[in-house]
Amino acid sequence: MLRSLYSGISGLRAEQTMLDVTSNNIANVNTVGFKSSSVQFEDTLSQMVSAAGLSTTAKAGTNPNQVGLGVRVAAITNNLSEGSQTTTGNNLDAMISGDGYFVTTAGSQTMYTRDGSFHWDSLGRLSTADGSLVQGWNAVNGTVSTGGQPSTLTLPTGTVAPANKTTSATFAGNLPSDATAGTTLERDITVYSADGTARQLTMNLTADATTPGKWNYSLTDGTSTPAVTGSLQTSGTGTVTGATTPSIDGIAVDMTGITGYANLTTLSIAKQDGNAAGTLLSVSMGGDGTLSGTFSNGATIAIARLAIGTFTNPEGLAKAGNSSLTETLNSGTARLGTAGSDGYGSVIAGALEASNVDLSQEFTNLIVAQRGFQANARIITTSDSILQELMQLKQ
Repeated sequence: MLRSLYSGISGLRAEQTMLDVTSNNIANVNTVGFKSSSVQFEDTLSQMVSAAGLSTTAKAGTNPNQVGLGVRVAAITNNLSEGSQTTTGNNLDAMISGDGYFVTTAGSQTMYTRDGSFHWDSLGRLSTADGSLVQGWNAVNGTVSTGGQPSTLTLPTGTVAPANKTTSATFAGNLPSDATAGTTLERDITVYSADGTARQLTMNLTADATTPGKWNYSLTDGTSTPAVTGSLQTSGTGTVTGATTPSIDGIAVDMTGITGYANLTTLSIAKQDGNAAGTLLSVSMGGDGTLSGTFSNGATIAIARLAIGTFTNPEGLAKAGNSSLTETLNSGTARLGTAGSDGYGSVIAGALEASNVDLSQEFTNLIVAQRGFQANARIITTSDSILQELMQLKQ
């Protein structure tokens, strides 16, 4: 008689655990990177009423007779399926598409999370919403080395993109082969010294007075360097010959791309390779987890790279609160690497991973757990009624 009471009590406890897990899933339906959990039940020990009997030539064998002693929770497993992508537009928000976890630290404890809502703190450290510090590899002179132990990602204060000396300039476009004598053109572009000092590189061209299709040019760069002179000759077939590769004050000028067709003046200085020093304007994240700084001089320089951790058994990780997980004996040791490499998911910048909670399934589980709880409670009331009947035998 008492066995049914205790079986009912074990059922109440198990169904209550299912209710707790289901309610936690529903509560975290909007938690970034949350993974839903599910409860697995197993029966407890069974009492042996009679053991199995051995079959003989004269008598068949008999099966064991056992009475179960209730139910218990075997495991609470995590559903590790990837949540949907939620675009935020924030350059520092990141989502892992595939396997892996962001690596963070809080004090001396290392933790792992799928919540990529990052921001810079007052000390220039990349941190999560709860204040944990994001780990990775910081760049040195624009180069990220991922071979060592990761450390806290830090935004270098006062970061400056260095100036680059202009060493080449390229002309493109068309010089009109039918220009009248004395026609002049002037083209200029800003070039830079090694310390970032800007000056103007200017080319003056004049249609020759005696030779049709010939252009005489003079190159100056705003310094005391003497002007470099030369001439270009259009051929009547669209090609240009002559001194097409002059050099002035260490700047190689490339004019081999100029054409010489009639009735068309599109000559321009297409590009030059120098720049002044620049200050940091913004930071963005790439698909490999690299944080790159955009500078006022147009340069883009790597600042740091996120570390990604994977595990042999990610279901063995323990939830530590604040959307973080910690290693356990059954999860295995974290293998650290970079996003996009073999075995590691890629990073989607400007997006966050939504919770993978399926509300329709959770509400169904809620009903199942509620009915299971009611059924087990009925076992207890029924057993109590039978005990009451037994007590009344004496009356």
